[in-house]
Amino acid sequence: MRFTTPAEVMKYALALAERGRGSVEPNPMVGAVIVDRELRRVSEGYHARFGGPHAEAMAISATNEIPPGSTIYVTLEPCAHHGKTPPCAEAIVQAGIRNVMIGSRDPARHGTISGVNVLRSAGISVETGLLADECKLLIRPFRKLKRTGLPYIHAKWAMTLDGRIATRTGSSQWISNEQSREYVHQLRGIVDAVVIGKGTAEADNPRLTARPAGPRNAMRIIFDTRATLRPDSKLFQAAEEHPVLIVCGENASVDNTARLEKAGAEIFRCPLDDEGRPDVVPVLEHLGERELTNLLVEGGAGLLGSMLDRNAIDEVHVFIAPKLVGGRNALPSIGGSGIAEMPDAIQLEQLRTDRFGDDLFVGGLIGNKSYDE
Repeated sequence: MRFTTPAEVMKYALALAERGRGSVEPNPMVGAVIVDRELRRVSEGYHARFGGPHAEAMAISATNEIPPGSTIYVTLEPCAHHGKTPPCAEAIVQAGIRNVMIGSRDPARHGTISGVNVLRSAGISVETGLLADECKLLIRPFRKLKRTGLPYIHAKWAMTLDGRIATRTGSSQWISNEQSREYVHQLRGIVDAVVIGKGTAEADNPRLTARPAGPRNAMRIIFDTRATLRPDSKLFQAAEEHPVLIVCGENASVDNTARLEKAGAEIFRCPLDDEGRPDVVPVLEHLGERELTNLLVEGGAGLLGSMLDRNAIDEVHVFIAPKLVGGRNALPSIGGSGIAEMPDAIQLEQLRTDRFGDDLFVGGLIGNKSYDE
């Protein structure tokens, strides 16, 4: 394979990196390509699993000979610290590669040491910023975790054309069609946790597992203020294999929490917010300390509203069914306090749309985040 431009090489490295989605977290997805002076591919690699070899090491080991004047293109700055694997910057130096093209600098803080400095100190030519926006977008959840200590929040909901997630009686199964639900199962298979409120747990009695299973085994997290979820819920039927975390208020009954612990749940107590719900901030801080990188919040309206009011949501996945239910008491998709003035409404970025049968999918990012800088 011969590339025509440096940007084409980096795009290929980005596509390689995507293969690690769901398998490398809390590490970032990274792709690497080694090319000769004529931009002919010599070898390639990507970070395939957490704890396994990094992309640069995979690319170096995939060839018996690196031609003089070759360049390695890597989507993320090579690491210079010792972790589960040796430093990639040192591997590049030892391989005799004299040119390095980097997409994004490493957002993680590793003291004063950096891969770029190690490479340049060894006399290697280093250029940074090739397709920087695309490379940063690839690792946006990793950037948030490293810059803020908080997990990346994917908000997902299915709604009717008139913006309802349930009828006035609470009926909600099913709004979206089977194709949309298959996509949701794919999402569940690549995140660290699936999060819902107690109302959703009681109304739908879901398992919240990925079917078929994906590369990750997501924790199920339920916001249950008084810890009154029924222990015979389907959530507990596979608690040993799929962990359950109950988030409750500090004053939740000890008897209630003990009953849920006996059913297989872990309990996390936290203060309540102004609406009497568990405050999402200390919960997210706790999950960030546990290095959970991606959370899929599936509702209901109260929990999604709390997340939005706290500016915690980073990305949305919305399924719109061509159905109408009406009714002023039918549930909206997002509750909470909300935005007061329309000019302040949140505008999605990187918008993407798709069709799943008759359902319309709309996804996008919530921008103006400090960790994007």
